[in-house]
Amino acid sequence: MFAVVYFGGKQYKLREKDELDVEKLDLEPGKNFKIEDVLLMAEEDGSEVKIGMPFVSGAHVECQIMEQGLGEKIRVFKFKAKKRYHRTQGHRQAFTTIKVLKISAVEKKASAAKEEKMEAPETTAEKKAPAKKPASKKTAKKDE
Repeated sequence: MFAVVYFGGKQYKLREKDELDVEKLDLEPGKNFKIEDVLLMAEEDGSEVKIGMPFVSGAHVECQIMEQGLGEKIRVFKFKAKKRYHRTQGHRQAFTTIKVLKISAVEKKASAAKEEKMEAPETTAEKKAPAKKPASKKTAKKDE
């Protein structure tokens, strides 16, 4: 089973036991957390696919924080020709490595689904007539 999740402003395709580097999270290594913004869930063979609008209801992905770290250093070099201007700057992006423990979809209980169906839609007699707009405050011009 795999899932497409929206996490940290990006979308990721995850499978169980995958390890992934994401934007830095303020959690300690070893902590577990859930990602509840699941956009799509599907079996590997494509037999069962659940697409959310925008998210699949009741679905979540359980993850564990493996480590915090810094990415490779990149060099930023600024240069202006004939002006004797040049600057070199380095940057290392912070990241968090997570491991996917479990992908699960909790279905609504049958009784809750029945209760939703039992609620009858309003009949025409019960519907209220649209509210009348209050009279405008402008004074009407008199015909002369």
